[in-house]
Amino acid sequence: MTEKNGGTTGTSAQTAGGMRWVWEWTKSILVAFVLFLVVRAFVVEAFQIPTASMEGTLLVGDFLLVNKMVYGAEIPGTRARLPALDRPDRGDIVVFEPPPSAGQPERTNYVKRIVGAPGDTLYMREGILYRNGERADEPYAQHSRPFEDPYSPQFRWQRTYLVRDGKNRSEYRPTRDNWGPIAVPGDRYFVMGDNRDNSEDSRYWGFVPVDAIKGRPLIIYYSHDREPLVPFPWLTEIRWDRLLNLIR
Repeated sequence: MTEKNGGTTGTSAQTAGGMRWVWEWTKSILVAFVLFLVVRAFVVEAFQIPTASMEGTLLVGDFLLVNKMVYGAEIPGTRARLPALDRPDRGDIVVFEPPPSAGQPERTNYVKRIVGAPGDTLYMREGILYRNGERADEPYAQHSRPFEDPYSPQFRWQRTYLVRDGKNRSEYRPTRDNWGPIAVPGDRYFVMGDNRDNSEDSRYWGFVPVDAIKGRPLIIYYSHDREPLVPFPWLTEIRWDRLLNLIR
């Protein structure tokens, strides 16, 4: 009887020890998962560049880590935000939800550069941006199709914000490279892609509200060339020279 009881006790202890081991691992996984959700919601989030609108600075196939804390991360399930560490400013590259006039599904994210802040007056002549009467210093701006200057009915929104300079608003006919001057209202930003001739941006669909801006890209953590028609380009076409590059 003693040997049997001892065997039963040993088996129970082993079972209890096994259950404790499983529970400890489960707790570790749950804690790690919760931390991941917290970090993703409030600190950093991954983002992929899907188009060539920022080409020259960011390429199709770049994967970014976005700082969500800097402008005040949005609390999931609400429109409330945490206190911001900084405000968006001219020259910042930002990730944001485009306005409804962009015609994108809800929660679609864009990445562009802020070129106009609240109170600025902007206009463009022959593809050159002017801000508050002076030519903007934009070493990052590129023109891939400089001999084109298309008109789009989407530009008509600009008439509401047109600065009076002797022009009749009804006669205002802006194009991609020649528009304005327009005034940026409070709590709104004017954004453009660095690849100016291949970017649908504020010229087309208007200003970005400050509360639509989600964060500022920090670093390219991975990049690959998506164009070659080869198997597994994410593995064979890695752009090693872009890995861990800071974004400016």
